[in-house]
Formats: sequence, structure tokens, C-alpha cells
Amino acid sequence: MEEFGVFAVFGVDAPPQRLLSGEGPRRVSVAVPPTVQQVVLFSSGPWRDRICVNADLLDAQRTPITIGKLTPYNRCLSWEQWEEETWTNAVTLNVTLEGGQMVKDSWSEPALILAVKEHTPKDAAAALAHRKLDSKKKRKRVSEDTDVKMAAAEEEENLCPNASLDQTTPVRKVRGHGKGGQKLFSAREDATKSKRANSTGDVQGIVGRTPPQSGARSKSGLVKTPTHTASPGNPSGRWGQTLCPIDSQTAILIGGQGARMQFCKDPMWKLCTEDMSWVAAETLAQGPTPESRIGHSSVYDPDSKRIFVFGGSKNKKWFNDVHILDTQSWKWTMVEAQGKVPPLAYHSCSMFRGELFVLGGVFPRPNPVPDGCSDSLYIFDPQLSIWYQPVVIGDTPSPRSGHSACVMPEGKIYIFGGWDTPVCYNDMFVLDLGLMEFSAVQTSGKAPPPRCWHGSAVLSNTKFLIYGGYNANNALADTFVFDTDTNVWTEVTLPQLSVARAGHSIAAMEMDPASGGKTLLVFGGGDNEGTFYADVTTVTVVELLALL
Repeated sequence: MEEFGVFAVFGVDAPPQRLLSGEGPRRVSVAVPPTVQQVVLFSSGPWRDRICVNADLLDAQRTPITIGKLTPYNRCLSWEQWEEETWTNAVTLNVTLEGGQMVKDSWSEPALILAVKEHTPKDAAAALAHRKLDSKKKRKRVSEDTDVKMAAAEEEENLCPNASLDQTTPVRKVRGHGKGGQKLFSAREDATKSKRANSTGDVQGIVGRTPPQSGARSKSGLVKTPTHTASPGNPSGRWGQTLCPIDSQTAILIGGQGARMQFCKDPMWKLCTEDMSWVAAETLAQGPTPESRIGHSSVYDPDSKRIFVFGGSKNKKWFNDVHILDTQSWKWTMVEAQGKVPPLAYHSCSMFRGELFVLGGVFPRPNPVPDGCSDSLYIFDPQLSIWYQPVVIGDTPSPRSGHSACVMPEGKIYIFGGWDTPVCYNDMFVLDLGLMEFSAVQTSGKAPPPRCWHGSAVLSNTKFLIYGGYNANNALADTFVFDTDTNVWTEVTLPQLSVARAGHSIAAMEMDPASGGKTLLVFGGGDNEGTFYADVTTVTVVELLALL
């Protein structure tokens, strides 16, 4: 029987190289040659009781550029340099095998350092040999050419004292907030961030990227931010994930980004609300799992018992794919959809009568044009696997991202807040799904201040909740309830909802179906001090409604 092994291909012309085997070391570190712009990692042979292979691509400061995971159902990973802006000439690949028959204290063994075998294609060998033979002849010529260039530089410098001979790397201009927009998740590292940003000149925008990388934040200046350290049985702290209930006792956590702008190594978890325990779920499901991402959406269809994951972004990657998780067979499938929908992140996605209603979000534009916000409505029909744009009438919302959308039992979607840099919103729109008509909602009472990346949840047939968010300067800790019958906002105060956070998830679950009472589960998000939460906060809807 074929032996288990983990192999890597460094560059398009190189042969596979074995990194791990079933009997050898469990961890290996490989220095990627500077000339390599593609890395492919794959497994071969039977997995047996092996769980997964974790892979980290690190920069020269040992900061993760990107991460990935091989499992028995997802046996290949690939990275390309153009996808990762912080991929420079000093990149290291760390590979760790989990599971199998590991001896005691096997995790204390040092990582094995490997050198990648340089590969020269056959058609380039002759040219390379010729260059070596001719190098002595060229050495003198190079020296002479250098002298000429230096003299020309001196003449040019004298002619134009303010000119620079250095080539300036084009910087993508993005629409970002000022200094206030840099506080979220990194308030205590402004000095370090500014110093690192000046050394690279690489600007990362808030809108259209990963929002914690805001303002003029450098891609290479990855800030060390504190986070809740998760035990092996719990997910790591994160923001921008989704938490999707599938029954009265189970919710599925997907995606997110944590400290140091890392995409989470543990992107999928199952929460059992009976005892509030977590189970790592990525290796439980068969089929192609969605790539790590942030700003995506996930919704559950109770009729088909499937979770639909759409869109999101990861560094330079933008997604418009649809992944479906069948919660009965625990199998992932990727939809080959017809119709057109742009790559979107930080959009809203609502399930109504078996169809997905996607509104707004950020979409990419070619450099140097800033990424834009959408005001379009797209509908995905799972039965036909097709995207289409409906004809809508009325007063449509302005382009925005990071807003919320609550589907009420009456057949209406209420859209609140969001932003399109530099404007943050606190307006309200409603989409009548029978008439396909938008209208602005005239509200009364104390309305929430403008915000985006807040949490929302439906409490009853006529009420929904807004909690937390980001106001372009700080994470927020306030809570409001809206009554769709009276169009009145009411601010409520509860100790459980007094923590400032943005990018968190709220799931409304009927944990006690007999009583008909819902419980809100709040997970994740980041605060103003750079903390990413990994705990679950519970609030009963009865408690909330009693405050009204």
C-alpha cells in the first residue's frame, strides 16, 4: 500500500519534493527560494487516523502571510505571489501534521529545516552554462557600465536636484478614513504601524479589503495585537466570521480573521448549545471546503437543511463563489452557477422562500481606482443554480457595505446602517418582497448613531435588535431595538451587551423550543484595544423585551 506523504512543488517547472512522511518528523520548515512565485502543497497516500496538515507561509519577520490546511477531503493547496502582497524574497513554509500515531511529547520535537532543491529546466541549462563561461568576459564590461551609470546619475542629479533616480512603487489609492479610522483593533500600535508603513509605502484600504487593515496601514506592518488565546477545544478570537444556526442546539462558525491580520487556522467550528461546547468541524465535512475568507455571508435554509456561503475576500482575492454545506450528509459542494454576480464582501445576504437576496457590499476595481460600494440587489435561485437581478422600484438605498439586513415574517427585509467611505449611515430602508419595492423608513425614538459592522438579530414578529458596530472612529457598545409596527427605536441596556465590539456575529436560536423563547448568542468581534473575542455571550429575548 502506498505510504502517506506530504509533498510540495516550488515553481511551475519544479518536481514534487517530499516534506513529511508517515514515520518521520511531524513538523518541517522550508525556505522558499526567492525565484519561486508559486507553491503547491498536496498529500498522497492513505490518511488513516491523521487529522489534518497545517501550513503557514511566513515572511522574513516570521509573520504569517497566508495559512491553509490539508484534510482527508481537501488534499491540495496552492499559493501564488501575486495573491499575497506581503510575499517578498524571504518566505518560509511551515508544515505540521496533526493526528496519527504520535508518540508522547512529539510536539516538543524541533521543526526539521529543509532546503529546497533548486531546479533548472532542461531548456535553460545550456543558456546557464553559456552565461557561466562568459561571466569573466562580462565582468570588466559590467564594471565599465556601472561607472558610466554613476556618472550619468551625477549629471542628472546636478541638472534636477529635486528628482529621484529611485523608482517609486505605485501605491493603490483607496478611500479611507483619517487617523480615527486606524484605531479599530490597533489603537496601541500607532507608532509602530506608522514606522512600518513609511518603510514600505504600501497602503491598505478599509473599504474593499479587510477593514482592520485600515487607513494607511502597511501590509507588511502587521501589528501585534492581544487576543483571547483559544484552547484546542475552542475557536480562536476573530472578527468578520459568520455564525449560522442550523437547529435549536447547533450553530456553525465559518471563517474570520484574528490577531496580526491572520486568517484563522481553524475556520470552521460546530457549537453545541446544550453545554456550550465547540467541535472543530472542518475535518468532519467531505468535499471542497471554502477557502479562508472574511466579509462573506452564510445563511441556512431550514427546508433543504443546507448552509449557503457566498462571497468575501482574502488579501487580494475576491470571491463570488457559492459553497453549500449539506448539514445532513456533512458534505460541501461548490455551485457552478449561471448568471453574473460580482465578487462582493461585507454585503448582506437574506434567505426568503428558498432564495438568497444579496444587497450591497464592496467590489474590486482595477488599480489605481478605489474599490467601490454596490447598491445592487442580486438573487440566487439554488434550484436552478442561477443568479439574476430583479426589477425593483421605489427609493433604493445608497451604495453601502457593512450594513445589516433583517428578514421579518411579514415578508420584508429591513436594511440598516453601513458605510461608503467616508460616510457612515444610520438610515433605514425596507424592501417589500411581495411588491419588490424599496422605501425609506421614517423612524421615531432614539435612533442608533451611524455605524457599520454591527450585529443584528430578529427578536419577534415585529422587533429586531442592533448591537455594537464601528462608527469610523471606535467600536460601539450600545444596543437598540426597532419595532416594525410603530417604527420606533428604543435603546436598551444589559450587562451582557455592554462590551464594545465590531465585526461580531449574533445568532438567534430557540434553545428551548417548548417555551418558544429565543436566546441570542454573541460571538467574536474586535474592540478598540486590539482584542479579538472568542467567548460566547448569551442573552434571552425575554430579558430584552422586558426592558421595552
